[in-house]
Amino acid sequence: MALGLIIIYAIGPMRANVLNNTYGTNYGTHDFFLGQLRSVLISVAAFFLAFKVIPYKYIQKYSKPIMITALALSVLLWVLALSGSSLAKCELGECRWYNLGPVSFQPAEFLKLALVIYLADFLTRKREEGVVGKWQEFWLPLLLVCGLSLFLVVIAQGDLGTGVALISIIFGTLLVAGVPAKQYLIMLALVLVVAVGAVATSAHRMERVNAWLDTLQGAESSDSTYHIENAMLAIGVGGLTGVGIGNSVQATGYLPESINDSVFAIMGETFGFIGLLIILVVFGALLLRMLKVADGTADMDRRILVIGVFSWTLAQVVVNIMAMTSLVPVTGITLPLLSYGGTSMLFIAFAIGCVCQISCYTSREVIKNEDISSRGRLGGSHHASRRRSS
Repeated sequence: MALGLIIIYAIGPMRANVLNNTYGTNYGTHDFFLGQLRSVLISVAAFFLAFKVIPYKYIQKYSKPIMITALALSVLLWVLALSGSSLAKCELGECRWYNLGPVSFQPAEFLKLALVIYLADFLTRKREEGVVGKWQEFWLPLLLVCGLSLFLVVIAQGDLGTGVALISIIFGTLLVAGVPAKQYLIMLALVLVVAVGAVATSAHRMERVNAWLDTLQGAESSDSTYHIENAMLAIGVGGLTGVGIGNSVQATGYLPESINDSVFAIMGETFGFIGLLIILVVFGALLLRMLKVADGTADMDRRILVIGVFSWTLAQVVVNIMAMTSLVPVTGITLPLLSYGGTSMLFIAFAIGCVCQISCYTSREVIKNEDISSRGRLGGSHHASRRRSS
């Protein structure tokens, strides 16, 4: 978050100038920095709320109401967008935010958190009932919830980037829950087929795929290749140590979404290869720590939740960085904790807070799935007596 604040402070005035000159807005020099600072403070509060204030057992207890609320908010946004209501904020033809006066709210980010919490509870209950892999008791309710979530995000909101994060959460948690390998691979194949179909039937998404292929083949520059070419140019210009804070050229209006989806490229220009390497190390340390927490967690529901947050974070980091380095087509997905925006940072900070709370009651030794099954569920008092992992 601190790194994100530094870069937003440096390029915020440039972003404000670009928007004011292009769209006639009236952003102040430090409006974006102050907005990011507010988001950071709220997100830090959400992190400690999940870490120290709200016991995980209460989060688990209300997993169904949380999921229903997240789905209802997404459905309501879709209805408002179809009716042309001013409460639905639309950009570039897609309506993904609630317009709440001075602030906006993206329900898809809440849906990610809700799905992680719901799947942790649902998959654990189905393991205890011994019905994992059965059609009526397991796959049918799971496909209804996950299918509706993906429809509301990918189809209704046109947000394939968030759809990738949701798919990563689903299959990451299913892997830990012990779904039979054959069924797991079949479902994965079906989702990949549907994903390819969603891209092939969308002119906008196919344009991005064709632009990516043109970039790989070294074709002449065009409007469709503009974004990725400038992203790679920013990283290339940064060299080993970067051009320094406040000296970014791409942030002056050349690179689209410089403070949001493209912030990794701007950081490459500003801090250079060494700076990007440090960022990757920090993300790597965070992700590895989550895996260590999952390995030492005795309760299956808590282990699944940690893996869900791990899958969510990993998907966004990998897809965002790969898009900015032309390894995959450009897609709208933020870099966790670094990109500008409050809703995304708020909910992933809360999720990481839940992981940190769970980490307080982990074993020093790796606990395997079969060990969890043999010992059954553990009560809160037993958890409290476990030693910290560090």
